[in-house]
Amino acid sequence: MEEIAHQLAPILEQITGYIYPNEIELHWRILIVVYPYITGLVAGAFILASLVKVFNVREVQPTYRLSLLTALAFLIVAPLPLLAHIGHPEKSLEIFLTPNFSSAMAMFGFIYAWYLMAVLLLEIWFDYRRDLIIWAKNEKGLMKWIHRIFTLFSTDTSERAVRFDKRSIKAITIVGIPSAFLLHGYVGFIFGSVKANPWWSSVLMPIVFLFSAIVSGIALVLLIYMVVTLVRGKEINMACLDKLAGYLFYTMIIDFSLEALDFIHRLYESEESIEILSQLISGRLFVSLIVIQLLLGMILPLAGLSSVKLFRVPAELRRHIYFVSALLVQVGIFTTRWNVVIGGQLFSKSFRGLTAYKMSLGGVEGLLVSLGFLILPFIVLYILVKIFPPWQEAKQP
Repeated sequence: MEEIAHQLAPILEQITGYIYPNEIELHWRILIVVYPYITGLVAGAFILASLVKVFNVREVQPTYRLSLLTALAFLIVAPLPLLAHIGHPEKSLEIFLTPNFSSAMAMFGFIYAWYLMAVLLLEIWFDYRRDLIIWAKNEKGLMKWIHRIFTLFSTDTSERAVRFDKRSIKAITIVGIPSAFLLHGYVGFIFGSVKANPWWSSVLMPIVFLFSAIVSGIALVLLIYMVVTLVRGKEINMACLDKLAGYLFYTMIIDFSLEALDFIHRLYESEESIEILSQLISGRLFVSLIVIQLLLGMILPLAGLSSVKLFRVPAELRRHIYFVSALLVQVGIFTTRWNVVIGGQLFSKSFRGLTAYKMSLGGVEGLLVSLGFLILPFIVLYILVKIFPPWQEAKQP
């Protein structure tokens, strides 16, 4: 009891107004912030990749395979924060053994399995199949066997087989776009359907989540493409970079407009919760919402990208603007997830008080574990890039 009291002491000092005892500690903490952030990156990266195969945007071709591998790396890690949060990861198997199709949370298991097995892995396999066969013929040792295994011991590199691969990729991508929308849109659906919480209960929540996911995915691929290209000592394709920045700019405008519309709608309704939400924004969430999310994560990147659109900016300066803008966007989107998940739990159900959240350094719900889950996808991506080089297309000997 003394240990619990010691942990709650910093929170109790920051409580204002009336709070029920069971509302002092938050049920959803930092791991539930990391979880929708990572899934959003998956959806955004895949949608960016679909621009090449479905909409024939040739300028972003250099990032096509990198986008697919980025989506796969983050998708592999996506459920881990959720499994760590529930404390008993083995219980997740119950989703498949005793399916409950009326549960939005349970449906994630089926959406995740569909997206991983039937969409992302299949598209990557069809795209790499011919190259893997050729690489395996010219390699020796362990990598030869790794590539042969991933080809499923296929040896057909004929024009007919390659044409079938390309048709399959396009069909899978077309199916994958709504699947990507479902993967992340359902997260916003879960929050938006909690009618008892005025911070979450909004019909725009799934759409806001989806477009912010697209923004974060494009920004992430832009950052990775710039860093990887520079590390490899290659020249950055400015046509590709300008196109990526253009898509980032327009999706940010849509995302910003949706968030502004949601805010104006809340003000217009002026329900009984408007007073506590005003206190929440002006107090607990002022720094994270106004300063970081809005100013640093939205206004400054939009200003930087707008300057490139309005003025003739040299290529070197454009690269710096794009990099800083994409970096700030990542900070802003992560803060958006924080403000939704954590912010929605900081006021009492009676709308008469505010609690606080103090994140620990260690423990399952601590800062170090969360940072580990954010770093892990990049380690997975490094391994995937070593096995499936995204910038190298095999040539017949």
